[in-house]
Amino acid sequence: MQDDHHAFMPYPFVPVQHASSGPLAGLTFAVKDLFDVAGYPTGGGNPHMLALSGIKTVNAPVVLTLLNNGARFIGKTHTSELAYSMSGHNVHYGTPRNGAAHDRIPGGSSSGSASAVSNGVCDFALGTDTGGSVRTPASYCGLFGLRPTHGRISLAGCQPLCATMDTCGFFARTPEIFSAVADSLLGDDPHPPAAIQLACHHALFDRLPAHSQQALQPVMQRLGETFGDITTIAGALPPLDDVYMAFRQIQGYEAWQSQGQTIERYGLQLGPDVRERFFWGKAVTAAQFEHACQLRKQFTGWWESQLGNAILVMPTVPDVAPLLSATAEEIESTRRLSHDLLLLSVLTKRPQVTLPAAHINGAPLGISLLGPRNSDRLLVSLAATFFSGEDDEQ
Repeated sequence: MQDDHHAFMPYPFVPVQHASSGPLAGLTFAVKDLFDVAGYPTGGGNPHMLALSGIKTVNAPVVLTLLNNGARFIGKTHTSELAYSMSGHNVHYGTPRNGAAHDRIPGGSSSGSASAVSNGVCDFALGTDTGGSVRTPASYCGLFGLRPTHGRISLAGCQPLCATMDTCGFFARTPEIFSAVADSLLGDDPHPPAAIQLACHHALFDRLPAHSQQALQPVMQRLGETFGDITTIAGALPPLDDVYMAFRQIQGYEAWQSQGQTIERYGLQLGPDVRERFFWGKAVTAAQFEHACQLRKQFTGWWESQLGNAILVMPTVPDVAPLLSATAEEIESTRRLSHDLLLLSVLTKRPQVTLPAAHINGAPLGISLLGPRNSDRLLVSLAATFFSGEDDEQ
């Protein structure tokens, strides 16, 4: 397959058997190169990991589910190195093309999957989201994206990063395909709420630049018109700098537990930003990790008390994707600001859907719905309903 968008790993194509009928029949999908696919290696965005992989003989369960539902696999997509970056750039393999804004980064670490879908090469794609690696590229590339409830979709047969943060998510261009994939992977929510209540906290929107706030304000208005008044949560947010440090310590500590031995034993050559994160994580002590876990518990409890079963409307990321010409310092600054928003779902383990809702100077910007744990299918349904209403108005 010709890959003009640099979305796919250049593996020799091996057909993967799929059901001839099913709810996903006729749809094509790609898989982030962290998941095992029979007949392919699992490279994880690093040449040394690729060399260690060997050819896999068994499909990851989530891949098998999609195949059994009739979807046709077309290839494995690029990932940021060991899934530990949000820019989408990979020092070894380059940067996939953002199909919605060609002069901007695609976001990561599920960069190739977002690129493949946004460029129309496939109908949907699998990614992973540890600290924002589905939601960020979905917003940057103008896609629907889901970070599910932690543990809702199997991560068996997937290269790990952080045990208490890793999730399997997916991208789609249309609400219809997004819903079909959700039906196949999620099934029904176990305890759907009796009524839909949206809420927001203005402090989350206040962290955005003025042009982003302006772009999302009409979307907020339409959400209120579609689903009812949006309740405002009062009171100050928990101290975000403390919460961010807790997030970073948990992520860094667990990332080193997952990959540190391999990095040191085989002398993995890592990009400077990824290397810095892993070795920062190596220095996190067990005591610091435990303290960070306690802060995570307190942060989760605060949001549980504020939201209950309400669905939080929030920005996905602060702004549109940085330009491809942005400096490493600019990318890191964007990453830091983004995490103040992205870590909410990560630490509370609540599901989050991002919707391609707005544009700024032609570049897409998402808005998100964050629901109670195991309300994943409901959130996807709300996204489809919202965009159905938009179609009716056009």
